[in-house]
Amino acid sequence: MTTATTTFPGLTSGIWAIDPVHSNVGFTVRHLVVSKVRGTFENFSGAITVAEDGTASVNAEIDVKSINTKNADRDAHVRSADFFDAEQFPVATFASTGIRADGEDYIVTGDFTLRGVTRPVELKLEFNGVNPGMGQGPVAGFEATTVINRKDFGISIEMPLEGGGAVVGDKITITLEIEAGLQA
Repeated sequence: MTTATTTFPGLTSGIWAIDPVHSNVGFTVRHLVVSKVRGTFENFSGAITVAEDGTASVNAEIDVKSINTKNADRDAHVRSADFFDAEQFPVATFASTGIRADGEDYIVTGDFTLRGVTRPVELKLEFNGVNPGMGQGPVAGFEATTVINRKDFGISIEMPLEGGGAVVGDKITITLEIEAGLQA
């Protein structure tokens, strides 16, 4: 795993664990060509590891069975072999390969694995800073987005519409709102 020197002000060395109570992993996908379906994953974990020399790496896991689009029938279908095949591939993972400055923001490169397929992705990252926290140690905030093509990960179901287009779009926008706490 390649790491990069961080320039995140106040982000000291150590392991910064993602706080799932104060974080969100969400996505949007085009539906019926004209609207978007939004969803979240209820169960996920991960950490940002910052070494003494300032190099950093990110690792995360998402329980794909924990999808929530506010529609139980749709969620069950997305868990099926048509989409995530969650019985065979219950976890999606991300492992960073690099972090670089991009103006005032950052780009985090890494390997994203979904449905047993690993592809490189780039996340546009905004660092929201560090706060002393509420008696449990410092916390850091991050927001990141990326766009993937579902077909790149073996999700190739076609549900064409009679008038053109498809029920489900190919592009998936993944949005992360992360609060991480420095582990003692």
